[in-house]
Amino acid sequence: MSDVNKTVQKWHASFRKATDFDSWGQLVEAIDEYQILARQLQKEVQATNSTDFNEEQKKNLGKIATCLEMRSASLQCSTQTKEEFKLEDLKKLENIITNILTFNKEFPFDVQPVPSRKILAPGEEENLELEEDDAAAGHGSTDTFSPRAPGTLLPRLPSEPGMTLLTIKIEKIGLKDAGQCIDPYITISVKDVNGVDVNPAQDTPVASRKEDTYIHFNIDVEVQRHVEKLPKGAAIFFEFKHYKPKKRFTSTKCFAFMEMDEIKPGPIVIELYKKPTDFKRKKLQLLTKKPLYLHLHQTLHKDS
Repeated sequence: MSDVNKTVQKWHASFRKATDFDSWGQLVEAIDEYQILARQLQKEVQATNSTDFNEEQKKNLGKIATCLEMRSASLQCSTQTKEEFKLEDLKKLENIITNILTFNKEFPFDVQPVPSRKILAPGEEENLELEEDDAAAGHGSTDTFSPRAPGTLLPRLPSEPGMTLLTIKIEKIGLKDAGQCIDPYITISVKDVNGVDVNPAQDTPVASRKEDTYIHFNIDVEVQRHVEKLPKGAAIFFEFKHYKPKKRFTSTKCFAFMEMDEIKPGPIVIELYKKPTDFKRKKLQLLTKKPLYLHLHQTLHKDS
């Protein structure tokens, strides 16, 4: 069996696993599986050196990933809406995944794949030129940023008696070259003490505007686990990313993190560290000596 057929079989198995969890009512497990598979498909869509799939097949894979994310979002919304993506609709995609190499019909849903841009994994950009050497002077120097994908933020989880949910408003980030950053956004993830994902990562939409040395977001992020269920020693990471037109990829510029003892209502300002992102928090280097930080505001929701 060829490698591409093995890959398709693996995707199909993941799809079946996710939809089984969904049909059994194991929603947390289903959401995780949908998110993992969506990211695997998006990675294949964005792979520039892959010849396993043609452009039409990649477009369909991207649309499947969009549907998986829509179903995941539906499961996390406590109230049903007209936009809800139903399980029976999602199951119609199983045949397309299985036969992705030969599928030549019209995609059954009017959805668009997430626009593709190469996103480097943590550490991949270490071998590239330094950020300052590639500063795109003159780009992004207007008051607003160009439109990008609308992000992958998820709705707040349903409340549970005695449990606390955390909303983090990302207000702004201070950077000396804020005006040169193109399509800036932040990836939020929760990692355990070993740097392993606790729940799916989320991307903000592109920042709303810049002002002097600040890039403003003013975006609420819903942490996808109750505070009481976060593992001991976990941390919430914020990776600031922007697009580099000369090299045609999205790069991590810096990161910040918040530890469990910092979870408390109200404003918080956290330090920025040099890339690559150190999820284990072992070798941290401040980005700059200047007083530039990530500004957040926390709100705790408790169902008594």
